Amino acid sequence: MKIALGSDHAGYNLKEEIAEQLKSRGCLIKDCGVFSRESSDYPDTAETVSGAVQDGEVNFGILICGTGIGMSIAANKRKGIRAALCAESYSARCARQHNNANILALGSRVTGVGLALEIIDVFLATSFEGGRHQGRVDKVTALENTR
Repeated sequence: MKIALGSDHAGYNLKEEIAEQLKSRGCLIKDCGVFSRESSDYPDTAETVSGAVQDGEVNFGILICGTGIGMSIAANKRKGIRAALCAESYSARCARQHNNANILALGSRVTGVGLALEIIDVFLATSFEGGRHQGRVDKVTALENTR
């Protein structure tokens, strides 16, 4: 599985921890930055990660900022992106099963390393259920084509 991973300065430490854990589990990581704790702008990284997902270069994306809110908002501006901010495993499972989320957003100031890894594990292991949920995802997709 190939994952695009990115953060802003607030999420840098958590991004590095996540990258090491995912690599040790056999995942291929496309590190989209940032590469230090120097101040940075979350929309820049969200654009890079969501672009990799949108282009099919990776299977999923993971974005990390202080709360995860900014990253999820920015990533969701791209057509075909369904970024879900999750702070616990149940939401991560539902984001995949019901919403076919393709990017997970995390907040480094609200989620510790252990919980973040648990959320990631659930997100990556869960499949989209389709069925009645597909029609709803299709309606979300249709919204992308409105003004």
